[in-house]
Amino acid sequence: MKKEQREKIVALDKRYVWHPYTSMQDYQETDPLVIEHAQGARLFDFDGHVYLDGNSSWWVSTLGHAHPRLVAALKRQADELCHVSLAGVTHRNAAELGEALCRIAPPGLTHVFYTDDGSTAVEMALKASLQYWAQNGRPARKEFLALEGAFHGETLGVTSLGGIAAFHDAFEGNAIRCTHLTSPCVSLERSLDELEATLRRMQDRIAALVIEPLVQGAAGMRIYAEEYLRAARALCDRYDTFLICDEVFTGYGRTGKQWACDHANVSPDFLCTAKGFTGGVLPMAATLVNERVYSGFLGARERTFYYGHSFCGNPLGAALALEVLRIFEEEAILQNAVPKMRRIAEFFESFQNYEGVQKPRALGMIGALDLDGDATGYLAHAGWEVYAEARRRGAYLRPLGNVVYMTPALTISDTELCRLLEIFQESVERVLERGRRKA
Repeated sequence: MKKEQREKIVALDKRYVWHPYTSMQDYQETDPLVIEHAQGARLFDFDGHVYLDGNSSWWVSTLGHAHPRLVAALKRQADELCHVSLAGVTHRNAAELGEALCRIAPPGLTHVFYTDDGSTAVEMALKASLQYWAQNGRPARKEFLALEGAFHGETLGVTSLGGIAAFHDAFEGNAIRCTHLTSPCVSLERSLDELEATLRRMQDRIAALVIEPLVQGAAGMRIYAEEYLRAARALCDRYDTFLICDEVFTGYGRTGKQWACDHANVSPDFLCTAKGFTGGVLPMAATLVNERVYSGFLGARERTFYYGHSFCGNPLGAALALEVLRIFEEEAILQNAVPKMRRIAEFFESFQNYEGVQKPRALGMIGALDLDGDATGYLAHAGWEVYAEARRRGAYLRPLGNVVYMTPALTISDTELCRLLEIFQESVERVLERGRRKA
């Protein structure tokens, strides 16, 4: 029966579904994972196989799959209120979540705007920046700064911030203007010199600097020094430019603290959060702003921020987001994850002398390394060989080109983490051995 169900699902899927970040030409020839259910750090497919989820299902299931408290919160809220517009209306969850977010946010962030996902959380920050300057005496400020290799989402506005050619080039010239700066992952000194020189030269045209604090995720888990955050904040202050921190990936404990900004004691003007925001149960996001930004929209009606989504502040999502924060506090999620973070750091350090491996690195619950190969960038293939080996051994490790990484749930058990690391090592070693034989 299960085999027949699986065959039907795959047939329907290949006939009708267009998958994200997937070559549909190649997909027609693949045998996809067909997941039946998930629990904790594990995925269960229709064939009876079990896989350790090595990337928290695209970085969202930070508390694991089907956390019992989140499932219960969703059921309770569904019985009470599934949806109501937030346009001039409110409800208990939206109000309480706003207070809870501002309480744990970096100092000075005092207001919350709800959105649907990471892309729209950053899009909100871009649009609010542009409108703020337009109606507060600096209408020429219409351009943005971002880092080389940046990725901030999928909507057209945030796509223009992107520095990954495979994601950005098709839309060149169709979105907002953005200048890309050398990443601090490449050179901290050069990056800061470029930032200061660009702000000095273009200060009357720049609306904001947009960065992923400490880790450029989709660029290949590129990790940089806290010093850049502190210096960037100081430079944005000096030239009176907004700092937008995209914590969609880095927030909610992924780097070892609630926010990556906390490592440097930096408060941005905008902080964007999603992914782990609802524990991977429902799509919802938020953008936090400081009093200056919020006050810039007060006054006459034409100063209103005319932006929003039908599901803005959705009661179901807000209930989940509140429960996530309670779980973090009551179950000491970050404190209990510290030994796991140390284990990940030690594990990736052990790859330092591997031939064919470059730049093993780790921060918090993130570990990554680069494999040598004939190609570089997102379209490189070596990482997919590791993916195939890991799948055969019982782990899901989706690479970024030749970058092989893991971002498991913060709640993964010690036994599961140990096995995930074993599979990772076995899979990398197998691919490296195969490459040496070919050479």
